[in-house]
Amino acid sequence: MVTMKNNIIRGKCVDISSEGKGVIKTVYGVIFVDALLLGEEAEIEVTYARKGVAYGKIVKLITKSPDRIQPLCPVSTACGGCVFQNASYEYELRYKKHKVEETLKRIGHLENIKVNDVIGMDDPSHYRNKIQVPFGKENKHVIYGFYKSNTHKIIPIKECNIEDKKAGPILKEIASLMEEFHIDPYNEDYRTGIIRHVLIRTSISTSEIMVVFVSNVDTFPGRNNFIKELVNRCPQISTIIFNVNKRDTNVILGENEKTLYGKGFITDEILGLKFNISSKSFFQVNPIQVQKLYGSALEYANLSKKDTVLDAYAGVCTIGLLAAPHVKHVTSVELVKSAVINGRNNAKLNNINNIDIIEDDCTLYINKRLPKFDVVIMDPPRKGSTPEFLNALLKIKPSRIIYISCDVSTLARDLEYLVKDYNITTIQPVDMFPRSFHVETICALSIKGQM
Repeated sequence: MVTMKNNIIRGKCVDISSEGKGVIKTVYGVIFVDALLLGEEAEIEVTYARKGVAYGKIVKLITKSPDRIQPLCPVSTACGGCVFQNASYEYELRYKKHKVEETLKRIGHLENIKVNDVIGMDDPSHYRNKIQVPFGKENKHVIYGFYKSNTHKIIPIKECNIEDKKAGPILKEIASLMEEFHIDPYNEDYRTGIIRHVLIRTSISTSEIMVVFVSNVDTFPGRNNFIKELVNRCPQISTIIFNVNKRDTNVILGENEKTLYGKGFITDEILGLKFNISSKSFFQVNPIQVQKLYGSALEYANLSKKDTVLDAYAGVCTIGLLAAPHVKHVTSVELVKSAVINGRNNAKLNNINNIDIIEDDCTLYINKRLPKFDVVIMDPPRKGSTPEFLNALLKIKPSRIIYISCDVSTLARDLEYLVKDYNITTIQPVDMFPRSFHVETICALSIKGQM
């Protein structure tokens, strides 16, 4: 039952949206509510409304879900980065499985498809090996944190519950040194200041740490002394990079950068292979779950030493390099030149010789050559694949396809196209981003009529 009084709506959460918000259905339309769990009843203040859809916040909880917990992060509601800080991890994993099931039905029109339980983490905290933190000023002091949802207002943080624990102390020292050296953070309203963001990457296997300063200027007075003192106070830092971004953009990294300390990259491992990671390299942010993600994908591919494999949307060729020791040959195709260079360097680093890493658009590559592959492994960006690539795939008809997706809605759209010629054999969600609404999904397909 839904009632309204004095602009406050009382209602019960009957569903969870694709972005993890509680759903209340009313005669006035649907209301999406942050931090409201399934089955909870609450008094809701509507904060924004348009054309039968509204957004609201909890004023008072009437009934609480048994899955509600006290958030570990004191700014979780203000930051908006973690939508499930107030819910048990079991609740979150149930939600993510349900999200995959419902999206496959709603968008892909795929009925009676079994979805495996989500592969979760033993400890869903402090898992991120990469953070990008904006710096600013508040009450004449340097602050850092994360932007409040849908704003550029910085919510200051002391420690983030999902970032690597090694990052927090370094950020604290950077803020302290900026004040000591009179280095102003960037002010985007006036386009003044020096430090826009700080990016930190950590390695789980080598304990190496990269710090990247993103600046609005090419250099600044005292930079060398500033870097020297930072390394003195934080000797755990392996390398420091100075990146210049003068553009008025939401893109964090600029094109030009210089290594100020160390070798300019760090090294990490996945399933026994080493990967050199630069400031701009794509590398999965959850080093624990990536072992499960790629390990499961390779298992479902059922690879043999007779197989030839196409690694499409290859990026830095991580999955292609991991597949190479198990097959006859791998062809990795990637359009971005820097990623191709990284892939080739990582092939040399691991002494892998049965892989060709090609700089090309994968659709054009297939249509030009019409190559034959036993297995295609594809890991497209969030927007999914394209009709052109899927058509090219159906021309060469590999016996097996492994589709790794970071957005189940675009996976469902693409699967509706592929199931004309392929059977879905496995749908396996993997929780790569605990406390967020995102879920990674592996889909294994085999060509119809294959015994």
